Amino acid sequence: MSEAPNWFFSACAFIGFVLCAIPLPWHLEAWNTGTCLYMIWTGLQCLNLFINSVIWNSNVLNVAPVWCDISSKFMIGATVALPAASLCINRRLYHIVSVDAVTKTRAEKRRDVLGDLAIGLGIPILEMILHYIVQGHRFNIFEEIGCYPATYNTPPAYALVWCWPVAIGVVSAVYCLCTIRELALRRAQFKELLSANRNMSSSRYFRLMGLAAIEVLGTIPIGAYIIYLNVTISPIQPWISWVDTHYDFSRVAQYPSVVWHADHQTAVSLQMSRYLFVACAFIFFSFFGFADEARRNYRLAYTSFAKKVGISTGTMSSGTWGTGSKQDMSYNSRPGMPVFITQRTDTKRDSFASFSTNLSIGDLGNPNLHEKKQPYSVATSGGSISKDSLPTAAAAAADVPMDFNDITLPAFPELTLDVNTVPRHIPDAPSSRRSSLDV
Repeated sequence: MSEAPNWFFSACAFIGFVLCAIPLPWHLEAWNTGTCLYMIWTGLQCLNLFINSVIWNSNVLNVAPVWCDISSKFMIGATVALPAASLCINRRLYHIVSVDAVTKTRAEKRRDVLGDLAIGLGIPILEMILHYIVQGHRFNIFEEIGCYPATYNTPPAYALVWCWPVAIGVVSAVYCLCTIRELALRRAQFKELLSANRNMSSSRYFRLMGLAAIEVLGTIPIGAYIIYLNVTISPIQPWISWVDTHYDFSRVAQYPSVVWHADHQTAVSLQMSRYLFVACAFIFFSFFGFADEARRNYRLAYTSFAKKVGISTGTMSSGTWGTGSKQDMSYNSRPGMPVFITQRTDTKRDSFASFSTNLSIGDLGNPNLHEKKQPYSVATSGGSISKDSLPTAAAAAADVPMDFNDITLPAFPELTLDVNTVPRHIPDAPSSRRSSLDV
């Protein structure tokens, strides 16, 4: 069976890193320690594998020895970190449904966080240190895979390195089973128990439970299969001494793609060790990347980005798009000169005035013509012009008193229209009228 090309893994590894980084901020705000540790370890390991697959895509040269020292040790820690983070999640879920007190003090919450950090961060660091005991040489380089830790196949290696994921998975499985039993016993008190954790809803609780259960179901059989491969691929060497194990420690073993692909079990073991982390990233995002809080944060992030680049997003309310309010489209709040608008009113003349040749008759039906027009005044107008809004020259002139008697008004032209010269409108009428005497 043919394998997927290396570029496919590189793309999946980078996407896995991004998928783990997206939900991290709001989980950090909620102080979900086990979930944050799971995301950080998985995302960083996906990034680590992505970098290695790009640098050593078609070569086995030792171009970055310091990076390989860090990368190979991080792989040892990440192998234990994921089961440890799952243990933190299962442990917290069990404590939520099993405690008798609904509320927790600040000291108890701090103690829970420190306990999760000791498990999800302390155990992987301890594993990195213990790995040095059975580290036969500096590291390995596999073409298309990159840096890889070197472990001497000796009996102490099984106790110090390869059995830790299975042991942690068994403890996590015990917590998972106890949580299910407590849920069955305290089904009626479930909502009351969740009230003590303001950042934990029933939906998030069951999603965490599903993620932890999948992790447990995958950790134990896969860890057992890796132990089986280590036993069968190469013979177990006896532990002689520290000097014998670390002989020629600075050596770097380099394996081209043709060499490690020749052995099917070796190829399966290597590919499984890197694809499992990518699968964990995708599984995590499927649980938490489409939840309600995730969609809400996506909307907030998009709105913030759109405002920075000047894209109009309208109004987003309850997950729907709107057209905005009138207040958002108005310009009344802009400072500047006031604008005065004169409203023109047309009056409709009645039928009697339309048949009249005297213009004063039509004026009787319009009382607005007899109203006295008020002169324009700045105090009574709809707006005012402040000295601050005037230009510099106008503001300077505003401080000088002005004599209005010196203003010369323009001369009005005389009226030249004679009303009597306007042709009269003769209404249409029949040529003859019959009076009452003709009957």
